[in-house]
Amino acid sequence: MWAVATLTFFAIRLIPGDPAQAILGGPGSQASQEALDQVRRDYGLDQPLIVQYVAMLGRLLTGDLGDSYALKVPVAELLGAQIGGTLLLAVLSLALSWVLALALSLVSTGRGRVATAVGEGVELTAAALPQFWLAAVLIAIFSTGLGWLPPVATGTPSGLVLPVVTLAIPLAGFLAQVMRESLLDAMSQPFVISARARGESALGIRLRHTIRHAALPGISLSGWALGWLLSGAVVVETIFAIPGLGRTLLQAVTLRDIPVVTGVVLLIALVYVVMTVLTDLAARIADPRLRQEAPR
Repeated sequence: MWAVATLTFFAIRLIPGDPAQAILGGPGSQASQEALDQVRRDYGLDQPLIVQYVAMLGRLLTGDLGDSYALKVPVAELLGAQIGGTLLLAVLSLALSWVLALALSLVSTGRGRVATAVGEGVELTAAALPQFWLAAVLIAIFSTGLGWLPPVATGTPSGLVLPVVTLAIPLAGFLAQVMRESLLDAMSQPFVISARARGESALGIRLRHTIRHAALPGISLSGWALGWLLSGAVVVETIFAIPGLGRTLLQAVTLRDIPVVTGVVLLIALVYVVMTVLTDLAARIADPRLRQEAPR
């Protein structure tokens, strides 16, 4: 969290522009030099950079995220109003990517060379798809062409379909690659040979035995995946006009609204840390071997 706060603090100051103008309404406000100087003194922007950095860390240690320069509201209040939509979008996308990755892994593994090659090609293609391009294609097909789904968020479940699919497909391609390798490894283990000797069908072996092993890498990567989805929400929320942290972050960077940028990035980092801990616990529950004590 400290590293994220530090990188954000210095990175946002490399963007051209004056934070004092953002406080006074942006470059178009035509604020006088006296007003700009007064704002810099009031907000400590006239202090050396290291002094501003230490002051920022001091505020964060007390839980004070400050007020938005542009909106003049507490950052914590702003983030509280936006995080719900972004988390819903990320969780739905993660769930769909899991379903797609597991289905692709089960269908393409152990079905012969042709099925394996097709599965690998689908995984690589899906993982490499840029989100902005995929979103444009989905809108062109399902909104403009077929008219089945709205091209922007409408506050209804149908308005979430295209954004969720846009985020889920590239992530599913990546997860499927990892799960397929784990599934292939599990299928060569002695317990699978024993299950075949007992007369279990190939489908039964996959569903009862190997699917858990295939899911373990995906579980371990879910914390990273959720962080990736939250960062990808910047693009998707902008394209589909979805209120959330992504659009808030983009607008804050454009306006050099430093407190909002810092707050959004720290919140995403916190979610990533919490999800990493939870996925570690879930992996231990799914794999009893991880719960065994190391030999002394």
